[in-house]
Amino acid sequence: MDKQTRLQQTRYLLARAGFGATPAELETASQKSLRKLVRQLIQDSEDVVELRVVEPDDNVTKKTLRGMVRDGQLDRDMLKERIRLNAEKVRDLNLQWLDQMTAGRGALREKMALFWHGHFACRTMGQNPLFMQQYANTIRKNALGRFGDLLMAVSKEPAMLQFLNNQQNRKNAPNENFAREVMELFTLGRGNYSEHDIKEAARAFTGWQFTPDGQFVFRERVHDEGEKTVFGKTGTFKGEDVIAMLLDNKQTARFVTSKIYRFFVNENEDKSRIDQLADQFYKSGYDITGLMESIFTADWFYEPKNIGSHIKSPVELLAGMRHALGLSFDQPQPQIFVQRTLGQILFYPPNVAGWPGGKNWIDSSSLLFRMQLPSYVLKAQEVTVRPKDEGDVNVQALARKGGQRFQVKVNWDDFEKPFLKTPEADLADAIAATLLPFPLNTDQRTLIAKQTNSTQTQSERIHALTAALMSLPEYQLT
Repeated sequence: MDKQTRLQQTRYLLARAGFGATPAELETASQKSLRKLVRQLIQDSEDVVELRVVEPDDNVTKKTLRGMVRDGQLDRDMLKERIRLNAEKVRDLNLQWLDQMTAGRGALREKMALFWHGHFACRTMGQNPLFMQQYANTIRKNALGRFGDLLMAVSKEPAMLQFLNNQQNRKNAPNENFAREVMELFTLGRGNYSEHDIKEAARAFTGWQFTPDGQFVFRERVHDEGEKTVFGKTGTFKGEDVIAMLLDNKQTARFVTSKIYRFFVNENEDKSRIDQLADQFYKSGYDITGLMESIFTADWFYEPKNIGSHIKSPVELLAGMRHALGLSFDQPQPQIFVQRTLGQILFYPPNVAGWPGGKNWIDSSSLLFRMQLPSYVLKAQEVTVRPKDEGDVNVQALARKGGQRFQVKVNWDDFEKPFLKTPEADLADAIAATLLPFPLNTDQRTLIAKQTNSTQTQSERIHALTAALMSLPEYQLT
């Protein structure tokens, strides 16, 4: 394998299994075999740093709400302030997780957790930062473990039980929302269960509730103890029994594997490969790490049809840019602004099905902003774009004001180092090899060359070429 191919495959792996690499990291990683590099990514993701922006004692409970009562009336100003503070905590949680994605070490865990955030889509109800913090840490802790453990843990998270209305699921008045989404979105996929299965499973999940301080609790007094028939089996089932049945069904392995394949490999499914991977996944007891290692070490993963086929999600784009350039924002709000403008705000999926992804990330307005983002960030150009209307994060202030500029710091010293002695004629191609999924073609090379001139220092050329390369459509792909 020639050096250019090895570099391209390494860049592709680090972009798909994480959020890309700095030029120095890419040079070091390309010296290893792909198999050893995958093992290194797994080892680097063994530990998890918990996200923490709020303590359990700070959460809104009936007691704190009682503290807002004045003369027998709820003080609306106090309540409004509390909601504002909670929204800020959720924003801080968003940015803290983004920092973890950007950090580099543990990137595979964070990338898997981002995938699971879309699979187990959940958004904050009533701006509850504690519930979202617990949910985020649960998917991050279990991201590379066994799917059964992840499924059970997420299903018992107060954020999920609240989002899917299971607090209202009681005997004699079952709410089917939670049971339906567990089957349709988390395990089997649409068409692989009956309405009767949902109705009976909903009865099994009665009593699955949570306390105001974020603890799962099984309340027997509201649980339906009668016999239920789910997937042709009859018994006095509880929620855990239903989840065990779902895991016992091989369709769960295939449904989850197909979603992982579409996210990490290619939106166009190869059914025979998915069948093989799903069979392995099922027989391994749903070992997520084993499944991902099989994918990333397979020869077919590196086939040309897969390279450059994935459109970066807004979070992948932002985290990747930050990591590659050692980029930091002086203020928190611009990163929320970028997420909202491009249509993906962490902890605010559009619905229970999560973000559709793929080509749905691109429309005329978002593509223009994506391609202008490097100039906004690296050249401090004025931001005139308005964010999309959807989403609940308070970015209106930034959106309304004209003449906004992102204030950032870039670690140019580290980024430049591998290129300082590169001949001027080769500089664009060398930087492109670290940023783009494909080598530059003649037209691109001509276009990029116009960004430099003979009066610039080598550092200035690197800065100009980097901004220009990141503004190409190909930078949106991995």
